[in-house]
Parts: sequence; C-alpha cells; structure tokens
Amino acid sequence: MSESRTRRRRLPFWVELPILVVIALVVALVVRQFAVQTFYIPSESMEDTLLVNDQVLVNKIVYDFRAPERGEIIVFQPPVGWNAPPDEKIFIKRVIGTPGDHVVCCNAAGQVTVNGYGLTEPYVRPGDRPSDIRFDITVPAGRIFVMGDHRGNSGDSRIYLAMDSGTVPISNVQGEAFATYWPLNRWTGLGVPATFASVPAPKK
Repeated sequence: MSESRTRRRRLPFWVELPILVVIALVVALVVRQFAVQTFYIPSESMEDTLLVNDQVLVNKIVYDFRAPERGEIIVFQPPVGWNAPPDEKIFIKRVIGTPGDHVVCCNAAGQVTVNGYGLTEPYVRPGDRPSDIRFDITVPAGRIFVMGDHRGNSGDSRIYLAMDSGTVPISNVQGEAFATYWPLNRWTGLGVPATFASVPAPKK
C-alpha cells in the first residue's frame, strides 16, 4: 500500500518578506508597549552617570512583580507640585530610600545615611558633595526618596521636603533604567552600586 506525501509549498521570497517585516514590527511594538521602552536624558541631573542626550533602556514590567529597591535608577511621573520644564514630563533619578527607611544628611563624615549607614557614593558627580541640603526624614509607606547623581543640579526629593517629605509615590514609577544604549560608545549596564548592599533594614 503506497503512502502519499505532500510537500508544503514555500511562498516566493517577495511574498514572505513583507509578512516577516510586519511580524517583526508587531513584535517590536508589543515589546515597547509592555516590556522595554527607550528614554532619552533631557537634563544634567544624573551626570556623570547619565549625560544629556544619552538614551537608556527602561524595564517597564519589573515593578509589576516587586517594589523599587535602593540604588536603582528609575523613571517616574513627578508628584503634583514638583516643578518640571515643559519638555520634562518624566523624571529619572536614583532611589535612595524605600518605605520605612530613615534617610539623613549628613553624618560627621559628610555622608548621606540610610538607617544609620553612611553611603559611599562614587556615582555622585565629581566636585559635588553628597548634599548641600540638610534633611532627616522617614520614608512613608508606599513612597520612595530619590536623588539625582549631580547633587548640585538636581530637582529631587531634597527640594520638596515640605511635600510628603519630598517622597514619590511608588505608583508613579514607570520602570527601571537598566542600560545606556546610545551613543554606542556609552553602552553600559546600570547596576545597583555595592554600597546599598550594606544598608540595614529599617527599625520597626
């Protein structure tokens, strides 16, 4: 008894190509919408970690599964009352304190402290002090305390201490910046600095 076999006919290349292009565009749009987005740096507030016109990749889903952690660089919508230039509807800063943390400037060594631990901050722009603004706050539940790496030129939590201790609602956070991808000579990962691993848990 003979067995008949049929072979699938391949489409001509000129037909397959536009189909593949459409599929690639749909995948790219889905990834951009739900998982990873690009963000360009509009100001000097994160120098020298991030320079003006650098472009970063932002993980948009990581905080669907956990809260932001100390040391991470985040993009967020500024709280109502924060002054922002018309072209800066989204801010990018570093998380310094998370809910319950006691954040102080500064100790005898001139360091910002979190739960009594003095941060060693090599990412702060050379020539800047950890902070020229004094503060002593406990981060409220559901909020975070953020600072730019260019401490002398950053509109961050220190500027708005009179408003919820300058903190940002976690619900305003849109994602974590995890890498600089453009210009190509600036390609680098944006990991959490080692100093944050030594910060103790807040006292209850």
